[in-house]
Amino acid sequence: MNTVPKIDTAQAKPAPLQPPPGMDAAEWETRVDLAACYRLVAHFGWDDLIFTHISARLPGPKMEAGGLRPTAEEAHHFLINPYGMTFDEVTASSLVKIDLEGHKLMDSPYEINPAGFTIHSAIHAARDDAQCVLHTHSINGVAVSAQKCGVLPISQQSTFVLSSLAYHDYEGVALNADEKPRLVRDLGDKVFLMLRNHGLLTVGPTVAEAFVAMYTFEATCMIQIRTQTGGEMVRVDPQIIEDAMAARQTVTQGVGPGALAWPGLLRKLDRIDPSFRS
Repeated sequence: MNTVPKIDTAQAKPAPLQPPPGMDAAEWETRVDLAACYRLVAHFGWDDLIFTHISARLPGPKMEAGGLRPTAEEAHHFLINPYGMTFDEVTASSLVKIDLEGHKLMDSPYEINPAGFTIHSAIHAARDDAQCVLHTHSINGVAVSAQKCGVLPISQQSTFVLSSLAYHDYEGVALNADEKPRLVRDLGDKVFLMLRNHGLLTVGPTVAEAFVAMYTFEATCMIQIRTQTGGEMVRVDPQIIEDAMAARQTVTQGVGPGALAWPGLLRKLDRIDPSFRS
């Protein structure tokens, strides 16, 4: 009988630079992870010049009575990319801190993309578990989003996506706040959201989980586009899709794929260019 080897998820990773004065360690760690995510999106070719966005909720230092949750104000502080930087330029210190309305909470020579945070703020506000929201305009993702059939059950990767997938119809460039309720309704409690004629979106309880979900989503779309150029496709049994998330939990020893893959991805970035940590 095959067994899944034990993997130590607490393996050491290079220590980031110390946070600047006045910034706590938790915020700095989130900044380093989010900057790494931007670099990885660029590395894998999913970026769209300076457009599209990845946001992360900051842990609130103040707690309500009992110390269980951040205060309402501090629960809605986020980091997002400086509008004008390419993703391979983003660093931990360059990320812009904003509130739920998209107002800057720090000095920065950069603004943020208002269209970007229309989508992200709606999801962060509605989903406590959405610590990170990742949105791309990748070629493969947009191609599948324009297909009426949506994601097809034709690969192992697609089984994970289809087990937690929602769709949202295109309403133009996301500048209208009136779209937020429909976006939240369509996403529901899902991990993967296909924005029709637009692109892909994932949410996660960590930056790592949102990134690995997007890696799976993008691979699903790439496989579908390539398969459609060939012969007749073989579809996966619906029961396999139903059991996909349980199988993933077994394979990842219950900790999730992000926790397993993230240390290695950070080491990859450190070999390429460790400046994301600055």
